[in-house]
Amino acid sequence: MTDTVRDILLAFVRVHVLYHAVSERVYGAGMAEELARHGYQLSPGTLYPLLHRLEEDGLLKSSVTVVHGKQRRYYVATAKGRKALEALRPKLAELTDETLHKAPNDGLKTTPSSSRHQP
Repeated sequence: MTDTVRDILLAFVRVHVLYHAVSERVYGAGMAEELARHGYQLSPGTLYPLLHRLEEDGLLKSSVTVVHGKQRRYYVATAKGRKALEALRPKLAELTDETLHKAPNDGLKTTPSSSRHQP
């Protein structure tokens, strides 16, 4: 996989994280499981820095809760994160429409049914 494709997939992961963090508290291992359901295989060395960066950028905020005697860091979207996701939605809709519904007859598959992504 090229660095460019990896960067694009990581951008998709950021959108997934924002989407989930808008509606619920998320944590690293739980988010890794959710992303795996969508075909993304992320190492902790990729996911946790991504979460930290979103927090540093003000899109997420975190808090620590003790769960079963261990500390777990939960993330939720901030107002800035919700606005960012809202700004992305029209672009995502346009991209989806163009790449999946109006795709030229180029022989490319448009269904990710069995693909795995490793950013």
